[in-house]
Amino acid sequence: MREHDEMNEHESRLETTATGTNRGLVITLVVLLGVAGVALGYGYRQQTLVGHLTAQQSVSDATISQMQGQLSDVTSKLNDMTAAQQAQAQAQAEAAKQADKKTAAGVAHTGARRATATDKRYKQLQTQLAEQQKELKDTQDLVAKNRTDLEGNISSTRDELNGSIARTHEELVVLQKRGERSYTEFDLMKAKQFQRIGPLTLSLRKADTKHKNYDIEMIVDDNQLTKKKVNLYEPIWIHTENESQPVQIVVMRIEKNLVHGYVSAPKYRPSELATSGTASSLTPVSAHVQPDGGQAQPSTNPPPQQ
Repeated sequence: MREHDEMNEHESRLETTATGTNRGLVITLVVLLGVAGVALGYGYRQQTLVGHLTAQQSVSDATISQMQGQLSDVTSKLNDMTAAQQAQAQAQAEAAKQADKKTAAGVAHTGARRATATDKRYKQLQTQLAEQQKELKDTQDLVAKNRTDLEGNISSTRDELNGSIARTHEELVVLQKRGERSYTEFDLMKAKQFQRIGPLTLSLRKADTKHKNYDIEMIVDDNQLTKKKVNLYEPIWIHTENESQPVQIVVMRIEKNLVHGYVSAPKYRPSELATSGTASSLTPVSAHVQPDGGQAQPSTNPPPQQ
């Protein structure tokens, strides 16, 4: 009887040990499956981000290439204009020399009266040549200025295209804290009617959730514009008459018949910047050091409102 009890107790211990071992294996398997799922999700997210960054870089390269082509066209036109005007100036100089020679021969045969008329014509040619040279210089200065402006626009566009673009609400809050531009977040439903968002008037015409793109129409300076198949996170840059820098549209989420994003615009207009610059260039009298070497008293006038 005692041996029977010992055998039952031994079998119970074996069953308990086996149950604990199986439970430990199940827990370990669940943990491993969870880690694998997290790793797969993180890898998919990184692949998606790489795709978006590649698309953005392609847009940047295309825009910069277009502007560099415009710069090459301006340079070519300048060279052609310079060569033409130099040839014209040389021809006029040759004509002046011929006129001078004729004047010398005419003086010997016809006297002082014809010499005076020839001198007058020679002075006219010199005046025309001086005017042509002045026009050439003015044209060269204008083209040089246009080239500088175009290069500045290329640099500005490169900085803007390579700058920060918010992809989430949290990233948009970070951009707002910089204080460089104003940001208006929006939810735009698919409709034929237009909706006012910041400085723009927009209307969503199509939202493709499968391919992650959308079609949108805008009214800018009384002109109706259309953008089709705009990708997720792809910025739309719009130059308006009232803004010193382009206005930006970015969509951060595409749903069925709905897009969510933001409009970014310059915080100050050119007139406000000019007023602010004039005000900042003035130094209050109270800011100067007193003649006796003491410190100036602070001004009681309130600072100008921006």
